[in-house]
Amino acid sequence: MSETTLLWSGLILLFVLMSISAIFSAAETAVTSASKARLHRLARDGNTRAANVEKLLEDKETLIGSALLGNNLINTLAAGLASYVLGGLFGAKGVLYATGFVTVMLLIFAEVLPKTYAIIKPDRVALLLVPFVGLVARLLGPVVGTVQRIVRMLLRVLGVNVDDRVSYLSNHEEVRGLIDLHAEEGSLDREHKAQLGSILDLDEVTLDEVMVHRKTIEMLDISEPSEVLVRAAVRSSFTRLPVYRDDPDNIIGVLHSKDLMRALAKRGAEPDTLNVEKIMSTPWFVPETTTLREQLNAFIARRSHFALVVDEYGSLQGLVTLEDILEEIVGDISDEHDMPAPQGVTVNAGGDYTVEGKVPIRDLNRRFDWQLPDDAATTIAGLVIHEAEIIPVKGQRFIFFNFEFEVLERRRNQITLIRLKPLKQSPLTNDSPA
Repeated sequence: MSETTLLWSGLILLFVLMSISAIFSAAETAVTSASKARLHRLARDGNTRAANVEKLLEDKETLIGSALLGNNLINTLAAGLASYVLGGLFGAKGVLYATGFVTVMLLIFAEVLPKTYAIIKPDRVALLLVPFVGLVARLLGPVVGTVQRIVRMLLRVLGVNVDDRVSYLSNHEEVRGLIDLHAEEGSLDREHKAQLGSILDLDEVTLDEVMVHRKTIEMLDISEPSEVLVRAAVRSSFTRLPVYRDDPDNIIGVLHSKDLMRALAKRGAEPDTLNVEKIMSTPWFVPETTTLREQLNAFIARRSHFALVVDEYGSLQGLVTLEDILEEIVGDISDEHDMPAPQGVTVNAGGDYTVEGKVPIRDLNRRFDWQLPDDAATTIAGLVIHEAEIIPVKGQRFIFFNFEFEVLERRRNQITLIRLKPLKQSPLTNDSPA
C-alpha cells in the first residue's frame, strides 16, 4: 500500500471514528441536560420518539456508562490508528505528530463542539441520539454492568452508598429554585415570580395568615329588627354576612344577599316582617391551621365560597373566602362593588416606608421583593412585637433583619403605624432598640 493511500485511508477512518466519538459525547451531555418536563409533554402529545427517550432516561446511570465506554473505546482506537499511520510515514516522530494531532482534533471536534451543541439544544440532541446510546447499552450491557459493579464497590470502600440516592431537595424546592433563577436572569418578571411562588406556598400557608380578622368582619345581630337587618345587608359591600345571637362568637347563620333579594321579591314580603333566620344558610366552620390548598379543595368539593375560621377552642378568629385564596396567587381582585381599600403602605422620598401595622408581611415581601420572615407573625406589627418581645411605645426603634423599625403610632396595645427603613449593611445585632 502506497504512502498516499495509507494516509488517505487513515484520515477517512479517523474522521469516521471522531464522528462516532462526537455522537457519544453529545449524547452523554444530552442525557444529563435534557428537560424531563418537555420530553414528557412531547410524549403525552403523541411523540413516540420522546416516549422512548423518556423511558430510556429512567436509567441514566446505564446510559452515561455506555456513552463513556463507547467514547473511550473510539478515542483509544483513533489514537492507535493515528500513531500507526503517522508512525509508518514519519517513523519515530510520527508518534509525536499523532499525539498532538489526535489531542487537538478530539478536543475540538469530538468533545467541546458536540457537548456545547448538546448544552444549547439538549432536547433535540436527546431525541436524536439517546436511542442510539440505548442500543449501544443493550449491546454492551454485560460490560457496562461489570463496570458499574466495580465502581459501586470502590465507592463503598470510600464510604459512599450509591444505592441510597436520596434527593435533598423536594420537587417544590427544585421548582422554586428554577423560578428564582429565571427571575434573576431577567426571563421572568417579579409579578409572575410572585404568582408562581404563591402557588407553591399553598401547602405551607395556613388560613390564619390570609383570613379577614374578626375585628374587621361585618356581622348582623339577629336580635335587631328585621328592617334594620335588611337595610344593613343591602348597604353592605359584601355578598355574605355572618349572623350571630347574643355574642359575636355565637354565629348561627350566614345571610346571602341573593337569598335576601329572592325573599323580598315574593308577593307580600316586607322588610319589617321578613324572617331573616329562615333564609340564612348554615355556617361552615374551619380550623385556622388549615392550609390554603386544603381549603381550596374543600371550597371546590362543597361548591362554597365562604367559611368562618375558628381556633382550637372554637372561638371565631375570622373568615376566609375563595377570593382570598385566589388573591394570594394572582394578587388583588376588585370588582365594581368593592370598596377601595387602602394599601397601607407609603413609599417616602427618603427611601423609607410608612406601613400600617395590619399590613401582612407576605404582601410586603411580594410587593418589594423583601425577605422578612412570616412564620412567627402574620402582620408587620406582629413581627415587631414578636422580635422585640414587648409591646413597644411610640417613638421606639428596633433593628431586625437588616431593617430599622420605628413605631409611629400605637392605639392601646396595638401598633397601628410603623416606619421601615432598609439598611444598606447587615447590623451587628439583630435585636437592638434605638
